[in-house]
Amino acid sequence: MRKVLVAFFSASGVTAKVAEELAKVEKADLFEIKAAKPYSKEDLDYTVKTARCNVEMADEACRPEIDGMVEDMAKYDTIFVGYPVWWGREPSIIDTFLDSYDLSGKKIVPFCTSAASPVDQGVAHIKKVVAGKAEVLKGKRLGANGTEEEVKIWTELLGL
Repeated sequence: MRKVLVAFFSASGVTAKVAEELAKVEKADLFEIKAAKPYSKEDLDYTVKTARCNVEMADEACRPEIDGMVEDMAKYDTIFVGYPVWWGREPSIIDTFLDSYDLSGKKIVPFCTSAASPVDQGVAHIKKVVAGKAEVLKGKRLGANGTEEEVKIWTELLGL
């Protein structure tokens, strides 16, 4: 029997809501990826060039420090990774999370929350981050009001 983890980063609570629905549908453990230094409103103001979010996303090697770790990552074979879309892809803190573990042989399933931005650029970047370590499956963009039914349909199509 497969063991599933839903790991997510949520700046405003939208991704958290969708991650909770997904964990319920998949009967999965839930892990919130939190920044060691929490993001303030000013940090997330993308209209300010020097805002933390802009500085982090401008440097592809940036790995913001995370507060807390998954206790036993080895027990999971499938990891759903959720995030809001920042600058067309996953926030750098997701890359920190992925770099923090041995993901050998695991399946990574990205999902993002966005009103319009597609998941494709984030999936492509995640594939680069975990290259040779894990299999990255087709991702999914879910809206802020992702329903349990929408999540069920998507996970059934994945055929995990």
